[in-house]
Amino acid sequence: MPNPPKPVEVKRKLGNPGKGVLPKNTMPLQPITEIPEPSRQLFEAGQEMWNRVWSMGSNWISPQSDVELLLMTCELIDERVRLRTDVWNGKGDWHDRKALRDLERNIVNNLSLLGFTPTDRSRLGVAEVKARSKLEELKMKREQRN
Repeated sequence: MPNPPKPVEVKRKLGNPGKGVLPKNTMPLQPITEIPEPSRQLFEAGQEMWNRVWSMGSNWISPQSDVELLLMTCELIDERVRLRTDVWNGKGDWHDRKALRDLERNIVNNLSLLGFTPTDRSRLGVAEVKARSKLEELKMKREQRN
């Protein structure tokens, strides 16, 4: 299995060892002004996820092109809640436990596609976490003591 790509902030900190072109921090999409309504019914957990993703990802989630993937992800969340309840209450067998793990893997994959991991956000050029140097950390600890 190949190594996962390094986030842009790590490449910058290392001095761009591969000498590749690093993306500039740009925001190609205008942030949404209000959360759109889902085109299909969502239950409580799915609706919460829908609202949370639109709130947190308003800078990079597109209401034109990403809405179907997000809607499917929220439906998976609703399905996960029902399946997890069955597994938790002992109504299911090992097939249900396996289905639950597969479902969770699909949810994580979809969230990654939507840019909800540090690597994916940096690949999108949306966010870059600034790593603190050891000196900055020591200064911060000193300030907190005073």
